[in-house]
Amino acid sequence: MGIFTSLFKSRDRPRNFSGDSVGGGRYFPFGRAWSGKSVTEKTAMQTTAVYACVRIIAETVASLPLHVYEYTEDGKRRVYDHPLYRLLHDIPNPEMNSFVMREVMMTHLLLWGNSYSQIVRNGRGEVAALYPLMPEKMTVDRGSDGKLYYTYSSDKQGSVVFEKDEVFHIVGLGFDGLIGHSPIAMAKNAIGLSIAAEEYGSSFFSNSGTPSGVLEHPGYLKEPEKVRAAWEAAYGGSGNAHRVAVLEEGVRPDRVLSKVE
Repeated sequence: MGIFTSLFKSRDRPRNFSGDSVGGGRYFPFGRAWSGKSVTEKTAMQTTAVYACVRIIAETVASLPLHVYEYTEDGKRRVYDHPLYRLLHDIPNPEMNSFVMREVMMTHLLLWGNSYSQIVRNGRGEVAALYPLMPEKMTVDRGSDGKLYYTYSSDKQGSVVFEKDEVFHIVGLGFDGLIGHSPIAMAKNAIGLSIAAEEYGSSFFSNSGTPSGVLEHPGYLKEPEKVRAAWEAAYGGSGNAHRVAVLEEGVRPDRVLSKVE
C-alpha cells in the first residue's frame, strides 16, 4: 500500500486546452487551421452546420424533464420539498429559468468542452443559486496543497479564485478527467475550411461571379478611381451580373487572363 501512496501522492496539474479565444488568450493545442483561418468557439457558430448541431442538442437537453429523486425501500420517488428541486426544475437563479440555464450549460459544453457554474450558498450552507460562467475566462489549476482551484477572469472584479465546492463543473471529453477539450479546437481544420469556402464564395459573387478584369482607355485618365467606382456600381455584384455595358471615349473591357495569354 505504501508503494501506491508514494506513486500517486503528487497529482498532475490539469492542462487548460481551449480555442483561440480573444478573451482568454488560450490557443489551439495543435496550432491554427490549415486553411489559415482563425477558428474560435464563437466564430465557429457562424458556420451553419455548427450552429444547427449546437442548437438542436442544447435545446433538446434543456427541454428534458429534470427532477430530484430519493431512494426508498420500494424503489425511488420524487422529492418535491428538497432544496435542490426548485433550483434545478424551475429557477436556478433570479435571472433565468431552468430551460435557459441548461441550454447555456450545454452550449458551453459543446463548444468549449467544459461547463462552469458558480454555486451560491445561503447561511446554512445550502445551494441557493447557480450562475453560469464563461469557459473561456476560466482556468483550472492544482494548488500546492493538492486541491483544485478555479481562477475566473471577471471583467469587473478581476481574477476571482474559487474552490472546488464553489464551482459546478461538467467535464466534457478529455484525457485527464479534470479538463475537457474543446470540440471546436479538435475540428478546427474542417470548420476553418468551411469558413474559408464561405468567404471565397462571398467574394466571388460580390464581384459578379466572374474573374477580375481591366478597362483600357486610349488616352490619359486624371481620375481612374472614379471610373472604376462607377463601373463597379453599375456592373458589380451578383444582382448586376450579365448586364449590357455601355462604354464611351474608346474604353473597352479586357480580361486579365487575355493579358497573360
